[in-house]
Amino acid sequence: MTWDPNHRPRSSRLSSSPARAPGRALEISQRAIEDQLKICGHKRDVDVFELFLSQKELTDVIDLSRFRKLKYLWLHHNKLHEITFLTRNYCLTELYLNNNAIIEIKGLHYLPSLHILLLHHNELTNIDATVKELKGMLNLKTLSLYQNPFCQYNLYRLYIIYHLPGVELLDRNQVTEKERRSMITIFNHKKAHIVQSIAFRGKADASWNPRSPFKQKQANTVPKGFVLGNNVDKIVFDDPEDAVFVRSMKRSVMTFTSLNWNTVPKREEKYLEDKGTKPAQMLTITLR
Repeated sequence: MTWDPNHRPRSSRLSSSPARAPGRALEISQRAIEDQLKICGHKRDVDVFELFLSQKELTDVIDLSRFRKLKYLWLHHNKLHEITFLTRNYCLTELYLNNNAIIEIKGLHYLPSLHILLLHHNELTNIDATVKELKGMLNLKTLSLYQNPFCQYNLYRLYIIYHLPGVELLDRNQVTEKERRSMITIFNHKKAHIVQSIAFRGKADASWNPRSPFKQKQANTVPKGFVLGNNVDKIVFDDPEDAVFVRSMKRSVMTFTSLNWNTVPKREEKYLEDKGTKPAQMLTITLR
């Protein structure tokens, strides 16, 4: 076997090929951006408000921080794996990243103004990391995450609603009040317990089990055929004192205010130097 001066070990050949791939990918994205700028007629970066870079076979994108006023960015139907090119685009409000191969979304927390985010049809597997990255987006209202691996989690939708309460449209479906109540019962047992106790006028019970919530006790009512003094149905109380209290709370409140003559100093006391006099006080009586 003769020695070949051009022969390189297998390991060196494999390590050199990935080094060229990122540079090539960045050149492709640079060319795509320049083409878009020519089509739109933009000569200054500050004039760029939107970029349409979908279906360009992009695997990576150059840093877009030069476009400080960029508001709309279309990158769907590409081959992106991560998002590291949006570090100073604070004005971005709509971002379309669906139909890619994204495995993590680190870098999105730099976008506080984001209002619409589409991430469906990707390869996101860590739902906790995804939620953590999106928690700081207080303006996020529309979010799509369906057709990702973590969507197989049976409580995925309620989990997202619980951790991102500002989202109003999730996976093309409006977030309902019923879903918001359900996610509190499932993911925040303590808060659900308090809500239950307040709703049913009861004290919080430490032994309450969220899987078997207690039910409101039905009030005993007089049959509809039974006629009372004012010809309306009344609630029958087990304790007469409760009935008296409820009736008293429906009465009007009367308030009387007068001068408390016990605090008014006498004529002799006004001129006594060794005894300090206090101002007269008002007396208020409230009756119901």
